[in-house]
Amino acid sequence: MRRGSGILLHVTSLPSPYGIGDLGPWAYRFVDFLSKCKQSLWQILPLNPTDPAHYNSPYHSTSAFACNPLLISPECLVQDGLLKRAEVKSPPDFPMERVDYRGIGSYKERLFNKAHEGFKGKRPQYEYEKFCSENSHWLEDFALFMALKSHFDGRVWSDWPQEVRDRQPKTLQSAQKELHEKVEMVKFLQYVFSGQWNTLKRYCNQAGIQIIGDIPIYVEHDSADVWTHPGIFKLDNEKRPCAVAGVPPDYFSETGQRWGNPVYRWDVLKKEAYSWWIQRMERNLKLCDILRIDHFRGLVAYWEVPATENTAINGKWVEVPTMQFLNHLMRRFPFLPIIAEDLGLITPDVREIMHHFELPGMKVLLFAFGEDLPTNPYIPHNLVENCVLYTGTHDNNTVRGWFEEEATPGEKGRLFHYLGREAPVEELHWELIRLAMMSVANIVIFSIQDILGLGGEARMNRPATTEGNWQWRLLPEQLTNPLAERLLEMTEIYGRT
Repeated sequence: MRRGSGILLHVTSLPSPYGIGDLGPWAYRFVDFLSKCKQSLWQILPLNPTDPAHYNSPYHSTSAFACNPLLISPECLVQDGLLKRAEVKSPPDFPMERVDYRGIGSYKERLFNKAHEGFKGKRPQYEYEKFCSENSHWLEDFALFMALKSHFDGRVWSDWPQEVRDRQPKTLQSAQKELHEKVEMVKFLQYVFSGQWNTLKRYCNQAGIQIIGDIPIYVEHDSADVWTHPGIFKLDNEKRPCAVAGVPPDYFSETGQRWGNPVYRWDVLKKEAYSWWIQRMERNLKLCDILRIDHFRGLVAYWEVPATENTAINGKWVEVPTMQFLNHLMRRFPFLPIIAEDLGLITPDVREIMHHFELPGMKVLLFAFGEDLPTNPYIPHNLVENCVLYTGTHDNNTVRGWFEEEATPGEKGRLFHYLGREAPVEELHWELIRLAMMSVANIVIFSIQDILGLGGEARMNRPATTEGNWQWRLLPEQLTNPLAERLLEMTEIYGRT
C-alpha cells in the first residue's frame, strides 16, 4: 500500500433528510470533501443488512453477502425513475443527529413498495436479470430466507418447521411459489442497492479514492449463510450451534467473552476448497477496494466454547489450516488487499502468518501512552511501514472523549511528554493527527469525529453495551472549508497526497 491517509465514516453517519445516511447526494459531497483534502481512502463499516434484534449492529447480520437496503437513497430512486419527486419530498421529521432505525424502517418500506410496483411494469429488465444471474449463488437463498423469516414472524430459522429448516427441495419449491412477491422484493432491493453503490464507488475511484470495507470473521447463526450451508458450521441435529466463538479470560474479563456465533468446521471447508470463503471474498472485493478482516487471529486459531456454557471460561484453542487457506485465497486473488485486525493479545503464530503473507496489521494511537514510551508497540517511533495507524477505531472513544473521560494522569503525562508540551484539549485531536501523519505507517486513518474534535458523545460504539450504538451522524454544516484546508495542509506536509 502506498503512503496515504483517509477518513473513517460509516454510510449510516452521513447527513440525509431520510433518517439515516444513504447512497445519495451527501455521499458524493463527502467524496468531494475527501478529494478536496487529497485523502486517498474512505473506510466504512460492514455494508450487510442490520437487525433490530441485534441493536442494528453492522457486525450482526442476516447475510455475509447481501447489503443493507436501508442505505438505499430515495433521491436516487427518483433519478432512476422509480419514484416521483413528490413521493419523497416531505419525509417525516427525523432527527439529524442520530439514526432513527425504528422510524426509517416503516417509512422506507412504503417507498420501496411503490418503487417495486413501478419497476415491475418496466420492460425490458435485462440488467435486473443479469444481476440476479450473476449473484444467484447467494441471492436466491437469501431472498427466500428473508421471505420465510417474515412468514414465520421473525423466528430463528432452526425453530422453523423441520422440512423448511432442513431445506427439503419440494418444500422450498412450494415456498418459492407461495412467497414469490416477498422473494422478488428482496431481490429487487439488492439490485437497487448494487446500482447505487456501484455508481458511488466509480465516483470514488475516479477521484483517486479507494474504499476500505470490513468483514466480520464470523456470521450469525440466524442468517441465510448458516441455513444454506449448515455443513460448514458446528451445529447439532436440531441445527443449533454446538460450539460458539469467543475469547478466553484475560486481564479485562475474568470470564472471557462468549460471542455466540457458530464456529466453522474447517475440515469441511478444506474438503470444499474453501469455496464459501472464496465466494465471500470475491463478493466483498467487488464492493470495496481493500478489506479489513475483523478478529484476524481467528483465522489462525480460535477460542471454541461449548454452546451449553454461559461464559467463555471452559473453551479451548482450535487451530485453523491457515497456510493452506490463505494460499487458496492468494491463488484466486493474487494481490489480496486485506488489513488484518490484530489488536489485543496476539500470539507469535499470528505474527508469523502476517509476516509470511506481508499483511498489514492495525495500530491505535490512543493505546500508545498506557505504558513505558520506549517499548510501547503503538507509539509512532516503534511502528513499521506496513501497518495501518488509527487515532481510534469505531470501538474506541474519540481522542477528546478519551482524554476527558478515560485517560489516567499517567497517560496524560506521557502524552504531553511525547508531544514536548501541554496542548489545550481543544487542539489535542490535531496533535494526535499530526503524530499519525508524520509516522512511517503507510496508511493512517482518522475517524471523522476526531477530525472534528468531538467528545465522547459522538463515539460510534461502546463495546459490551447494547443501547445507543451505531446512531451517531455527521451534521451538514460540520464539513467546512477551513476544516478541509487544515487537513489538506497537513496531508501535503507529510507526503500523503
